[in-house]
Amino acid sequence: MNDVATRVERTGFYAGQNRWVAIAVKVIVVALVLWASLAADAGRILMEFQSATIGYFGGWYVYASAAFMIASLLLALLPRTGQIRLGPDNSTPEFSRFAWFSMMFGAGIGVGMLTYSTAEPLAHFANNPDVIMGTTPALERDNLAAAYKWTLLHYGLTPWGCYAIVGMSLAYFAYRRNMPLTIRSPFSAVLNPELARRVGGVVDAAAILATIIGIGVTIGYGVNQLTFGMHQITNWGWLVTNGKPSLTALSLAVIFLTLAAMLSALSGIGRGIRWLSNLNMALSWLLLVIFIVFGATAFAGEMFVAGLSEYLGAIPAMSVTIWDGGHTEIAQALSDWQSAWTIFYWAWWIAFTPFVGLFLARVSQGRTIREYVVGAILLPSLMCFAWFCIIGGTALDLELSGVAGGNILEADLSAQLFATVENLFSAQWVLPVATLCVVLLITYLVTSADSAVLVINTIVSGGAPDGVRARHIVLWSVLLGLVIITLLFAGGMDALRSVMIIGALPFSAVMLFMLCALGYALWTDTKPPKPSS
Repeated sequence: MNDVATRVERTGFYAGQNRWVAIAVKVIVVALVLWASLAADAGRILMEFQSATIGYFGGWYVYASAAFMIASLLLALLPRTGQIRLGPDNSTPEFSRFAWFSMMFGAGIGVGMLTYSTAEPLAHFANNPDVIMGTTPALERDNLAAAYKWTLLHYGLTPWGCYAIVGMSLAYFAYRRNMPLTIRSPFSAVLNPELARRVGGVVDAAAILATIIGIGVTIGYGVNQLTFGMHQITNWGWLVTNGKPSLTALSLAVIFLTLAAMLSALSGIGRGIRWLSNLNMALSWLLLVIFIVFGATAFAGEMFVAGLSEYLGAIPAMSVTIWDGGHTEIAQALSDWQSAWTIFYWAWWIAFTPFVGLFLARVSQGRTIREYVVGAILLPSLMCFAWFCIIGGTALDLELSGVAGGNILEADLSAQLFATVENLFSAQWVLPVATLCVVLLITYLVTSADSAVLVINTIVSGGAPDGVRARHIVLWSVLLGLVIITLLFAGGMDALRSVMIIGALPFSAVMLFMLCALGYALWTDTKPPKPSS
């Protein structure tokens, strides 16, 4: 079945890879780069397509994300499925729990946790659906629990459930059914060989495009924050102009990160990626400890309890509520907020699922489904909760106490973490703490990018390791860098956001099929045998 479903070249430049999938994706990427470079109104057109996509499919993003989260948790809770091992019954995990969790967390979150650790709580403190509906007042203590409720929605069980369901499906078919570790395997398991081969090519192409777009948005936000950090450290004026990172600085940052990710990917998952993942986890804990010692620890603890309680009580309603506009100002404001935040986030997380899900599967062989869900959903969610409460809570406390005087709230979204550092620490400590943030940001970005490049090569090669060769790692790294730089010049972060919301849509349908295929396989494999007559 595997040979029929995935055909790779035996010789030539694409030896070990599916030539047609690779060429099709490259043609689409090059066409996008050329169009964005030459079209004078590329940014406007992308925004129009984004608005249409949200209008027609915003509800789909909300319901689908909720379904993936619920399915992942149910499979772990059910006794019949929770104890199933992702591999032979006697298999053992390849990595220690610390290395396993570090790699999964680093690939799955990274820059989002740094960029939004302060930005998200502060933004929702100023405005969220409860404020819009008049339930809580903006910028006052009574709004803190609501602000964290919406923050945790975007970084809690739902997004990690999207990652988990894809990784679980891929790992199950790869390690229990001995199929290639690639996106098309769930399709090959339930479709006839000829149809599976045709659909598989489309599925692989959609997964690669979603990966390129998702990592592009991540690096786009990352280089914005990296530029602000470098500006704080060096005070070089050319890095930031008129309160915004210069295109020159952004382009240089993208080139640097692309080269670093390329070198890391060339070293393989067991060396560069594993080393960087462990490093950024250690640095994350160091930064967290610094904020625990010098930040608003008591306030953070209060927010953790209040925010988590509010989130757990409201998650059923938040997960399925859709505001699609209306004839009143409040209805339109709710719809605009959901489009800018929740739907954008679900598209972003879904765009990340091809490479993060495959990466989770790659490092999770030998784990039970229950253990996998704990490591892929519950622990990352708690880690995010703690991070946002400790670092974001410190920023909120500085503003509420009047120490910051609005300097953090009024800063650019990508600069708010560094504004928090500047207002929290004395002058001699600002430089070392800001430098730590910059180094941590770089390691997270490189870890995400090199993981994505390796996963793209794995998908193109049909899961066969022989197809992941140095020349293809270099080529995909260059294409990734070109897409990011071109879209930044065409329309900045708005262009990247638009392409992602549009491009993530096809893979969300792929995810639904993967969930159905996994459910059918688990039901078939765990069904008790019929008694003999």
